[in-house]
Amino acid sequence: MLEETTRLHLLYDFYGRLLKDRQRKYFEMYYRDDLSLGEIAEIEDISRQAVFEQVKRIARTLEEYERKLGLLARYEKRHALLEELQRELSMEAPQDSRAMKLTHELLALEMEID
Repeated sequence: MLEETTRLHLLYDFYGRLLKDRQRKYFEMYYRDDLSLGEIAEIEDISRQAVFEQVKRIARTLEEYERKLGLLARYEKRHALLEELQRELSMEAPQDSRAMKLTHELLALEMEID
């Protein structure tokens, strides 16, 4: 469940702006604010089942965006390659080399996206 939630947060970071306002609101209440389905239902004056269906639909929508656009997959690949580059450089180059400094800067930029 934690991996799924983390993935949804990352997908939301990439694609959240493509969701409708109401979808963003439900996502944020459920995943970011950690409100229960019942609490959201009470706030929105709708049934718990309606909230559940909305949350599931939002997750499917985010996954569909990822399937079509692949931004998260590219981000994860880029991040993995940068980490591998950093490991390789740390074995072959001094810590104060220009290549090592650039790699650290790139990884720091990648982490800002997280």
